Amino acid sequence: MKNEDQVRTLFGISLTDRPKWHQFLICSSGFFFGYLVNGICEEYVYNKLQFSYGWYFTFVQGFVYLFLIYLQGFTAKQMVNPWKTYVKLSAVLMGSHGLTKGSLAFLNYPAQLMFKSTKVLPVMIMGAFIPGLRRKYPAHEYVSAVLLVVGLIIFTLADAQTSPNFSILGVVMISGALIMDSFLGNLQEAIFTMNPETTQMEMLFCSTVVGLPFLIPPMLLTGELFKAWTSCSQHKYVYGVLVFEAMATYVGQVSVLSLIALFGAATTAMITTARKAVTLLLSYLIFTKPLSEQHATGLLLIGMGITLKLLPDYKPKNRAASNAKTSRPPANKDNEMAHQIEIGKDEERRPLV
Repeated sequence: MKNEDQVRTLFGISLTDRPKWHQFLICSSGFFFGYLVNGICEEYVYNKLQFSYGWYFTFVQGFVYLFLIYLQGFTAKQMVNPWKTYVKLSAVLMGSHGLTKGSLAFLNYPAQLMFKSTKVLPVMIMGAFIPGLRRKYPAHEYVSAVLLVVGLIIFTLADAQTSPNFSILGVVMISGALIMDSFLGNLQEAIFTMNPETTQMEMLFCSTVVGLPFLIPPMLLTGELFKAWTSCSQHKYVYGVLVFEAMATYVGQVSVLSLIALFGAATTAMITTARKAVTLLLSYLIFTKPLSEQHATGLLLIGMGITLKLLPDYKPKNRAASNAKTSRPPANKDNEMAHQIEIGKDEERRPLV
């Protein structure tokens, strides 16, 4: 169970003493900003420049994270968990980032978005198996997640100017990223739950420091390290794009960790899925593109999924407990008999007048 008294802040903004909807709005705003910029930069680097070096770009991004964390004043001395806590987390974190970015070399954007849209479902399922968490969800939350996923896929296919392009290697990579994502959020929530003193900065710092060495073997085995170094050396402005993307993603990452600490992994996964729909919808409102019936169907399912998620859980009250509040419970028969005997003895001892 989360420690409600634990002080949480987001870039100097106190979250603990605010209502839940304030916390949600602040964290979601940081997340939306960070990953909106991230999406624009990825689209530019991968599609326009045709640079598909997911492992190398994740490696560069990690060093930018560490520099920004240093500027925030966090050091290893402030850690409350041992380093070994972050080994599994770091492995799946870097694997997820590298595979997700690298899959864009083999899948076009609609295909990747279709796969990533399903993230919330494996996250919810895996939550039941993570030690220290063992989270179970009511049936209506699974229905909500399915509606959200299906609605976003329908909207994405309506929005795609080209059909989804599936490559076997790309499908394998994005499927691997989804499996790692299912562990990632739940492992993060488990650490926050088992040690509420853990801060978002510690989580990001330790998972980055421990995770960076995991990126070296795939870069060397695929030869990506030298190819990426050569290509980026010829187009040095790419590093500027990567640093800007990393700075924005850093804001998004810390905001996501705040959401996980306050609301849990599954709720955060639903927010990240809904973000994709909001981003697509904003593009239509800003650029006044026409909406088709398929778009409307997708939006309707997304709205139904979000509404269902917001519904409170119904837990019928125990009838016995309810009755206990309204009426006095019957006395124990043995106690009642003993009480009657004591009364009889008192009557015998009472002097006659």
